[in-house]
Amino acid sequence: MSVFLIIISLFLLAFSALLVWQVLEQRKMIKQMLESEDISDTHQDPELVLTLRVRDPIALAKRESRTGRVLADRLPVMTRKMVYQEVMKELERELDERDIEVDMHIEYR
Repeated sequence: MSVFLIIISLFLLAFSALLVWQVLEQRKMIKQMLESEDISDTHQDPELVLTLRVRDPIALAKRESRTGRVLADRLPVMTRKMVYQEVMKELERELDERDIEVDMHIEYR
């Protein structure tokens, strides 16, 4: 039984060594391809984006403004747009007060 385990262990060791060798060869090949194509190895980090979603814009409009109470039931799409525009204005004012430069836009999905 122990001979069988030793043989299996040696087989797994050889297989692991083969996999390590293949990974090293692939890295060499990728490096050579990048050098031959004059592509730099450095990559840019992904851009971080902050997404804000008002959970219940209709309720917010009704709670915060008199016109929101009137328009919310009759024109819900327009009310949502107005709520997002107002939230964006308030955030912009707050961030300007704190000297934080941002690019803000509303994205319709």
